[in-house]
Amino acid sequence: MAPTSASVSLKRGLKTRHLTMMGLGSAIGAGLFLGTGVGIAAAGPAVLIAYLIAGAITVCIMQMLAEMVAARPSSGTFSTYAEQAFGPWAGFAIGWLYWFMMIMIMAVEITGASAIIAAWFAISPWIPALIAIVAFTAINFAAVKNFGEFEFWFALIKVAVIVAFLILGVALWLGLLPGTSFVGMSNIAEVGFMPNGWGGVATAMLAVAFAFGGIELVTIAAAESEDPEVAVHAAIRSIIWRIGIFYIGSVLLIVMLLPFGQIGGADDASESPFTAVLHLANIPGAVGIMEAVIVVALLSACNTQIYGSSRFLHNLALRGDAPQTFAETDSRGVPMRAVIVSVFFGFVAVALQYWNPPGLLAFLLNAVGGCLIVIWFAISFSFIRLHPRLVASGELTHVRMWVPGVLPWATIALAAALVLLMLTTPDGRTQLLAVAVVVGIAVIAGVLWTRTDSFRTRAAQAAERNIR
Repeated sequence: MAPTSASVSLKRGLKTRHLTMMGLGSAIGAGLFLGTGVGIAAAGPAVLIAYLIAGAITVCIMQMLAEMVAARPSSGTFSTYAEQAFGPWAGFAIGWLYWFMMIMIMAVEITGASAIIAAWFAISPWIPALIAIVAFTAINFAAVKNFGEFEFWFALIKVAVIVAFLILGVALWLGLLPGTSFVGMSNIAEVGFMPNGWGGVATAMLAVAFAFGGIELVTIAAAESEDPEVAVHAAIRSIIWRIGIFYIGSVLLIVMLLPFGQIGGADDASESPFTAVLHLANIPGAVGIMEAVIVVALLSACNTQIYGSSRFLHNLALRGDAPQTFAETDSRGVPMRAVIVSVFFGFVAVALQYWNPPGLLAFLLNAVGGCLIVIWFAISFSFIRLHPRLVASGELTHVRMWVPGVLPWATIALAAALVLLMLTTPDGRTQLLAVAVVVGIAVIAGVLWTRTDSFRTRAAQAAERNIR
């Protein structure tokens, strides 16, 4: 719940369109532009099945979150609900786990963007990285309404690019552009819908399972929206179908337009299947265009990670799981100290990328890759525990999960199947081992911390402010 003290209160300045675009911007990143080919190469056109399964998991997760957020708005979102469902140790562990994930993702994004920009201007990568971080820090210091407006237009660039790509792809497929002819289903017919069988689809699932990650940021920002119940429902509903069109539409066009043998993973913009489609349309500077799009995608996502991590830290401090100083906000409701510390650790993570100590960076990045599944489990089990309480207390709003006695368990089963699938590959096992270690540390720290007198004092203060 929102605290009553003005010194720790966030302001409600975000509109539904801000939430919608922030969610879209977080989910449309370099993973779409560079990683799409990995899934297609594994499964062929049947990669669409993998996207549909991953999309189904995401839809259910977001609807469960939407019900809880509408009933009990909190910038701590699933961390807060884990605490309410299973106790303070769970809120501590999930909160710090997600904060760690956002910080590491922020570092990856800023490192990738700065490398491309540095190549453009023949300068050292740390220069654009520093400029970007300073600029985003200033943006996050602004009142949340102004931040939301900036991110709205920033993310809109990515959305406009995807829409333009879809229009261009359809025109190419129909043979409407000069020098082109109707493609039809010839490329799909050449290899068949499922060239590598169900094994290929299973492999593709590992590549696309996290494609929709980032949408959950909407529920963090919902606590600062003018009307959380209305805003989160409208934003999530809008995001789900738009992301579905963008991802599945783009993948469908790629498999129809490009021969199967030409599609694969991409280390840079020149190898992206999106670039290959632009080449088909004889668009000059296709590589440069895709590099610019990828830079915008990375920078936009980095900006939202700073926002999300600072709000999560602010909420952890409110609940007694982080130093109280990070709970304080200025007169505009901005948690300035939380922003600063998130940016600082973002710098630390960027430095790790350049230092690249043997084994450490790979371990941390592998842990990040599996954190999202842990979050999925936390959301699902929290919902199963809290839903009956919300019903009994009359807190439920019109935003509700469909078939609450069945779909949450089905979502858990699909996520568990994904974990079993990860165990079949060396990379997957490494990723699960890394996330198991990080989660274990977070849980042990949570259990130990929540047994201290210091935590009990802070928890009592939080209860007085009615925020737990």
